[in-house]
Amino acid sequence: MAWPEIIGIYQQGTIVRMRLGDCLPDHGFMAALSGSSVPQPNQACPEYTLVADKVIYLIVGRPSRDVLPLAQTVDFRLRKNEIAVRLDDARREVRFMVREMVLRAEWEHRRDAQDHMPGAPRFEMPMLRSD
Repeated sequence: MAWPEIIGIYQQGTIVRMRLGDCLPDHGFMAALSGSSVPQPNQACPEYTLVADKVIYLIVGRPSRDVLPLAQTVDFRLRKNEIAVRLDDARREVRFMVREMVLRAEWEHRRDAQDHMPGAPRFEMPMLRSD
């Protein structure tokens, strides 16, 4: 097996949003997608939107840890049902659980449709645009 296959190929993405949300148990994103995961009670975890070339990831950290800078490009890779993020060429990776994944084209379509709806409530922080 070649070295890149063992460690995983890094992709690049940009962190465009952060909010506090419900924590996920450490059962992986398949359990979260199937609805069998139960959030941890009375805890808030950082939830980030990571924009990559083709896929948008909604990732969740652990309580009071794993803080990522907004509007910064990060290196990341998929690792055992998680996303491992490496900042500033650091040797250590920070792992995040995946709450949701959506194709970038669908995400941009939803965002643009929401922008054109007069009087629609905005519950998101402004998104970075590459337009």
